[in-house]
Amino acid sequence: MTGDFLSGNLYIYLYISLFLLCCGILGILYRKTLIGMLISMELIMNGAGLNFVAFNRFTAPDNAYGMVFTLFIMGIAAAEAAIALGIIILIFRKFKHIEGGAIKEMKG
Repeated sequence: MTGDFLSGNLYIYLYISLFLLCCGILGILYRKTLIGMLISMELIMNGAGLNFVAFNRFTAPDNAYGMVFTLFIMGIAAAEAAIALGIIILIFRKFKHIEGGAIKEMKG
């Protein structure tokens, strides 16, 4: 019974995608640490990927354009996470904390 409800309703996936997007935006606005901001960016990208896959599944199931865009988003998210974690490690080594608002010396 619930499998039919979840598999045949686009709005469920769009609401989950919107929820992930809102959680990510609120996380970026209210988190002080750089790790929290990085996780919030991942939530935003996951919401966008879910949106692409849902629209692909329900509007054009024959082609895989939404899936391909989601794979690109996942690759970009992985590259972003690797680069951001490297920058965060360097910031921690220099300043001994990772709070984003307290780092004033990096402004050029």
